[in-house]
This record gives sequence, structure tokens and C-alpha cells, in this order.
Amino acid sequence: MQVTSRLSLMNWIASQGLTGLPEPELLRGFCERCCAEGLGLSRGLVFIDTLHPIYEGRGFRWTDRSSNETDMFEYGSTAEGDPNKNWRRSVFYHLLEHGEDEMVIDLAEAATLDFSQIGDLAEKGHRHFLAFVHRFGESGALGQMDCLYSYWTTRREDGFTQSELAALRDLVPVLGLAIKSAQQVDIARTLGRVYLGRDASEQVLRGRISRGVTERINAVLWYSDLRGSTGISESIGPDEIIPFLNDYAQAVIDPIHEAGGDVLKLIGDGVLAMFWGEDMADARRAALRAEHLFRKNVAALNERRAAEGRPTTSAYIGLHVGEVFYGNIGSEDRLDFTVVGPTVNEVSRIAAMSRSVDRELLASSEFYKGLDAAGRRYLVSTGRYALRGIGRAQDLYTLDPEVDASEPVMGSYERYLAG
Repeated sequence: MQVTSRLSLMNWIASQGLTGLPEPELLRGFCERCCAEGLGLSRGLVFIDTLHPIYEGRGFRWTDRSSNETDMFEYGSTAEGDPNKNWRRSVFYHLLEHGEDEMVIDLAEAATLDFSQIGDLAEKGHRHFLAFVHRFGESGALGQMDCLYSYWTTRREDGFTQSELAALRDLVPVLGLAIKSAQQVDIARTLGRVYLGRDASEQVLRGRISRGVTERINAVLWYSDLRGSTGISESIGPDEIIPFLNDYAQAVIDPIHEAGGDVLKLIGDGVLAMFWGEDMADARRAALRAEHLFRKNVAALNERRAAEGRPTTSAYIGLHVGEVFYGNIGSEDRLDFTVVGPTVNEVSRIAAMSRSVDRELLASSEFYKGLDAAGRRYLVSTGRYALRGIGRAQDLYTLDPEVDASEPVMGSYERYLAG
């Protein structure tokens, strides 16, 4: 590959990286342009560790022939089990352990080498293999994301020429920089969703980060609190407390997201969430759908935990509707993107009242009145109550016991929730 061709490809990588071209398309464009210039690539694979609560990293691949492989993949922890064994047999682990940056392998000799994957590459007709590890400096690393790994193959019997190896040494770091940049953006989005919530994260990443920047919105608020969690925490070992809380947090958060809601805050074992949109009747129904899904989740969870001899519980849930301020609240250098206002205080009081009236779900009169006629059929009043710290009494509503007692009524309710 001529110098002018290398410069042209570097410019293409940089420009597409700046515009945010997705990583699989970056890799495909890179490989196809290399091939067009006579550098006979047959396969390219790039992967990088990331910051994600589930995945250890993400990879991208391209091949010159049709296959059933996806062009992007995610991988879990390589700290133990078979993934760890495979990692320790990889070319990349060998390079890291020996402080080296690259390895060239004649795949005709794959059978004599104890490296994972290269035997499979040889069987598929690839003849020459080049692997790189590009390390990041201390200030350029994010947690485990401290290297970019890649390998490149050709099917040509005589392999890569020295000129082609030199070209790849020049070009791959530029591609790596573009992929690292894209992954940093993805990490920012992931951390935002995980720690702020989905909508709040998007608001912040769009630039709403100034203190006091809020908007008034009408929203359905959800506040849930685990039953008897303090007593359970005192009765189990310290190493069981976090798994206990995580199990029930998962049981609460998954249905909120599935129903289209947004979790705003985890407060100990409490969850504050909201549902909103142009049609508030739909938002109310979404909240009821999340509550119903939660009850199914917690029933399955309790069955599993009971079989393991571990403590079980459920949650009190309060639902309310009203105007809230949604945005940045806090100090100049420590902000929280959340909701505030009297409605937030009231929904937590409603959830707390569930203990007194022994109902796992309580909804405010504002929530009830805003439901359509079909929805109101499934809620019944538990009476009129004065909530602590709230200046007015109001009727509170719960799910009609017939919903759980009668299969036809449950079926009707589920059809209503499905919309």
C-alpha cells in the first residue's frame, strides 16, 4: 500500500470516527478499503474491554466471505471458568504476559501452537495471522478498558508482505483510536443509564447539566418499599444482605422498564420511578402494568429463594399523579437529575400508609380519577386517610380482591393492562 493510500485511509478513519460511524461499519469500511488497495485481508477482529454492569467488553469482526457470525459481539467475565481458560490460551494473553505488542503466525503451523482460535482460522482457509495489543496510558484507561486488541488474516499462500505488515502497523492504531472514542461515548451512555435512569441520562447527555435547569411536567410517580427489610437484614449474615437487596431490586426495576417507566432513584430498599407521556391515562395504565409484572416476578423469586432456604418478602407500592419539577437539583459541582415537589412527598407517604391498611398497593384519588372507566373497575377504595405531613385527607384505592380471586377477572384485567 502506497503512502498516499495510507494517508487517504487514515483521513477516512478520522473523519468517520469524528462523525460517529458505528464500530462495525468502521471496521468494514477499513477492511474493504485495504482490500481495494491490494492488501488482501480475509478477516479482521477488534475487541476492547469496557465499563458495563453485565459485559466485560465488546468486539467487532469482518470477514471476506459470508458467514452466520454477527459483526458485533459482547463477552462476559473472563475471570474464571472456561472463559478464563480460553483467555489464558489466547495470543493476546501471551502478548500481555511477555510485554510484547504484536505477533505474526504462519497458520500452516497452527497445529503445533497451543493458542486458542488459530486452529479454527487455519481450517477456514486463512494462511497468515497478525495480532496487535495497543496499550493505553494510565490517563487514557477507564477501569478495565486499558488495551485495544485486534488480529488480521489473509488467505494468500505467501502471507502478508513486509510492506503490508508495515502498513497495518501504521493504520491499525488510527482505527483503534476511532473505536476507543466510540466506546467512550458508549460508556458515558451506559453509566448515565445505570446511575441516573434512562430518560435522565439522555437529558444530561444532551447538555442539560446546569443547576436549576428544570421543567414542570405531569407524571405518574411510583414509590415502592420492601416489606420487613430491616428485620430480615438483621436476621441474615452480612454476606447475604446485598444479594437479598439485589434480588428484589431486580424484581422491581425490570417491570418498570418493561412497562415504559423510568427509575429515578434507589433509596436504600426503596425505588422512586415515574411514568409520563402525552396521554396520562396511558401512563397510569403503564404503572399498573408494571405493578402487575412485579407481582409475577416476586412470586417466582420467592419460590426460588424459599427452595434455597433464603428469606423472602414483597413490597409496598404507592402510585400518585401530579406536577413535579424534573431536572438538576444540588450544588454547583454535585447535581442530581431527579423530580422534586409535593407530589414526590405524597407518593412516599402513600406507600408508607400501605403498612397501616395492610395493602401491598395503594393509589391516590388523583391516580384513580384519571383512569379510564375500564381501569377504575379494577380498583376499590380502602377509605379516606390523612397522610403524615400532608394537609388534606384523601381516598386511597387498591386492587379489587376479585382480580386475584377470580380467573376470569384476572384475565380481563390482564387484557386491560395490555392495552
